[in-house]
Amino acid sequence: MAKRAPSRIILQYPSPAVDGGRYAVKRCVGDRIDVSVDVFRDGHDLLGAAVRLRRASAVAGESDAWREQPLKALDAAYAGVRWGGTLSLDEVGDWEYELIGWVDRFGTWRDELARKLAAGQRDLAGELSEGRVLLERIRKRAQGDPQARAVLDAALERIDSDPQAALDAELHAVADRHQQRDELTTLGPLPVRVDRQRGCFGAWYELFPRSWGGFAGVQAQLPQLAQLGFDVLYMPPIHPIGHTNRKGPDNALVAGSHDPGSPYAIGDESGGHDAIHAELGSEQDLRALTAAAAALGIDVALDLALNCSPDHPWLVAHPEWFQHRPDGTLKYAENPPKRYQDIYNFNWDSEDWRGLWQALLEVVLHWVDCGVKIFRVDNPHTKPVPFWEWLIAEVHARDQDVIFLAEAFTRRAMMRHLAKVGFTQSYTYFTWKNSRHELTEYVSELAYGEEREYLRPNFFANTPDILHAYLQQGGPPAFVARLVLAATLGPSYGIYSGFENFENTPLHEGSEEYLGSEKYERKTRSLDGPLLPLIERVNHARRAHPALAQLTNVTFLATANEALIAYLKRAGQDTVITVVNLDPHRSQEGLVTVGGQLGLPDAFTVHDLLADADYRWRVGGNYVHLGPGDAHLAWVAVA
Repeated sequence: MAKRAPSRIILQYPSPAVDGGRYAVKRCVGDRIDVSVDVFRDGHDLLGAAVRLRRASAVAGESDAWREQPLKALDAAYAGVRWGGTLSLDEVGDWEYELIGWVDRFGTWRDELARKLAAGQRDLAGELSEGRVLLERIRKRAQGDPQARAVLDAALERIDSDPQAALDAELHAVADRHQQRDELTTLGPLPVRVDRQRGCFGAWYELFPRSWGGFAGVQAQLPQLAQLGFDVLYMPPIHPIGHTNRKGPDNALVAGSHDPGSPYAIGDESGGHDAIHAELGSEQDLRALTAAAAALGIDVALDLALNCSPDHPWLVAHPEWFQHRPDGTLKYAENPPKRYQDIYNFNWDSEDWRGLWQALLEVVLHWVDCGVKIFRVDNPHTKPVPFWEWLIAEVHARDQDVIFLAEAFTRRAMMRHLAKVGFTQSYTYFTWKNSRHELTEYVSELAYGEEREYLRPNFFANTPDILHAYLQQGGPPAFVARLVLAATLGPSYGIYSGFENFENTPLHEGSEEYLGSEKYERKTRSLDGPLLPLIERVNHARRAHPALAQLTNVTFLATANEALIAYLKRAGQDTVITVVNLDPHRSQEGLVTVGGQLGLPDAFTVHDLLADADYRWRVGGNYVHLGPGDAHLAWVAVA
């Protein structure tokens, strides 16, 4: 039986905590984490509470590894049970925090003494004797603090003749700092993942390097991409492409002699996932590209597609890594009605699954060594979740700056779980949300629901696989509207090249595939699209205004017209109001209502960052008239 009775303090309902602390809460460097917890105990003793943060790799028992911040009881509505505080996060890595509570013996005694003195009670000998014992104990614990000992000595000399001396604020602070934390109770540790800023904020530009003259041609575009305000240059697979079953234009089953094939059919006699297609350049050229991009503040992202062409070297070296039918043939990849005769999937149930996992880890680490610090992962929901959890942890054990984006347009539960097990960012359903109701509902779920603690959305406006009907039918105004929505709602957003040229011809009616898809043929690309000036203005506004770098600060504003969507974002003193006409065919007008609860002056000036014009707005209704697909990106100029 324990020598001491168990602690009577209860700590429960910690926040934030993902699945009760099984998975990490996510933040980026420079963020803070607001924590709260219920702390209570039977009886009337006063309690103390704190939150502590340390590296997840810290050795157990190293008390000096903890960074501690006090918690304070929140408002009276919680009856003093809910406590809260803040931790600052200033370094990339895996962290953990724990919540602690204890009995404040001196504070309890001091509070009781104060109430008795206020009531005019005179016989306080018993209470003062208890106080002397407490102060003596605290004095012994303050051996290395001469100033504290002086304060305690003075109190011990005066307490009997002047009980009010026990209420001195300086004495209270000294006692609180040095007293023993009786009944110390701990909840946690709870994991926290802190990523670099690019994990939370960035503008992505996707291109096929073979359409730009290989790595050298892409490198030549970097200064303009930087000027346009892009933070990430993302390239689909750069590896050798198989010959067997190579696809022709628009996914044709028969390829011509000069058709390049799909870069997702990875591998030929020259190499596989750790090799580079000779048409694009050499490994040295890739290293030069990533170095030049880094010098301009741009990350290079690479597609991690875990499938092989029939000519991939691993089919010969490791046939056990692939799934064979009873007749000995291999089954190519399918996602009915789509069929991918040019690629095979891995057999994740292979007896040599460890060897397969290790080989794929080595592939990722090879490209990290080449300067690639972001991976857009193709269809991660069709691979084992335990593999991703292991791979991401292994990569972060070697380089904490690596970012993983999950391209998982699938069930919500799977998207959430991939984020929980380590993916830094996630594609979303944004592409398919086009009405005011759809956007308001979905963005509110991401911003205010439990996902806000671990799932970071990336709002791609289009991809090589997704040309939404809104863009097909809406023409240039639809591209303007979707650009502004993606870039101002999402801290991270992206476009695929061709977006700036309003490319919107589908393979056929009802298809989201592009006619003449770049997945199957080379194009001649250049950065000269008519939408680029607006893209540059939007990206520069994103960088200049911290309010646009967050998602969880969005407040949707009422509009008197379903075709208009309006929302306000605020960070500190920076406030931006965005209004978009969702109708790409007609001008729309109506009132946008700014609520009094938002804390803005009764009347104020907004500066439209897109039109470079000033307007007078006020709390209440504000008249807006916008052309098809047009938008206001209005910075609130409040003195």
